[in-house]
Amino acid sequence: MKRTDDSVYKYVLPEVIGCLLHGDAYQRLDKQATRHAYAEAIIEVGETNPDVVVLDADVANSIKTTEFRKRFPEREFNFGIAEQNMMAAAAGMASTGLIPFVSTYAVFASLRALDQLRNSIHYPRLNVKVAASHSGITPGPDGVTHQAQEDMSILRSLANSTVVAPADPVTTKKAIHEAAEFVGPVYISLTRDPAPYLYGEDFPFEIGKAVTIREGSDIALIAIRDLVFQALIAAETLAREGIDVRVIDCHTLKPLDETTILRAAGETGAVVTAENNVIFGGLGSAVAELLVENHPIPMRRVGVQDTFAESGPYLEVIDKYGLTSPHIVEAVRNVLARR
Repeated sequence: MKRTDDSVYKYVLPEVIGCLLHGDAYQRLDKQATRHAYAEAIIEVGETNPDVVVLDADVANSIKTTEFRKRFPEREFNFGIAEQNMMAAAAGMASTGLIPFVSTYAVFASLRALDQLRNSIHYPRLNVKVAASHSGITPGPDGVTHQAQEDMSILRSLANSTVVAPADPVTTKKAIHEAAEFVGPVYISLTRDPAPYLYGEDFPFEIGKAVTIREGSDIALIAIRDLVFQALIAAETLAREGIDVRVIDCHTLKPLDETTILRAAGETGAVVTAENNVIFGGLGSAVAELLVENHPIPMRRVGVQDTFAESGPYLEVIDKYGLTSPHIVEAVRNVLARR
């Protein structure tokens, strides 16, 4: 069933809807890297909560937490290129009642400092927040050593973990405010390159609650972080073929919103997931595990395959590795042909 009126959308800005079918939609929209939205939000949080402190590993200039340092010089700590020590220190600070926000690149948070993250923070369930920039293969120009295509899979596998990956600057700020109030470890997966502003301030962000941003009855397209934008483009492309796509922003990978996903699966009968993350252990795996145990239906996962990526401009890199809207469109067609 084809529907063309804007009433199928919820919370998505009109200017976003109006340019989804333009080939240069990404260039047309206002954008901000979600790492920089985090840097703005943490100042807001710091203004109201004196227990919030910021730790960084020589990336304050990149993430822009230098502004927090200027505002609260006694509450910002630079550990240099010593991410493991930083995680251990964050655990110690949390044990005294402080709320540490650890700022580093995702590849270092999820891999280099994994021992300390697991044993010093997650095992005792300490109140530490990790703001991980350069997640997925969003740092295309920085190459494999700085691309964290596994970060969400790794963090999802840890006990006591909460994993959040907001799609745009507005929801990033909401995620930071919520994380500060949430008791326990929270991992926030952020982008290097700018992300388009997708939503208004009315977006009902809540940790653990996915949000349907486009109604549809033929198939459910469940996306996370920067691929939510690609999913919206794919949905509009498919609408011109008469395919009515429901789009869900699953900003929290863990805990997964099982209720929303199972409802979408039951009402549409087909699912595609889209993530800028390795295909193993992330959003696609989480949804597949849920469906195979509760409501088996045709499904396909869009994500980074069993390979490392390479250096290049963000849009070119994600296209080469199968993450842009044309690849999502093809996945939808494949699933519908099997339904």
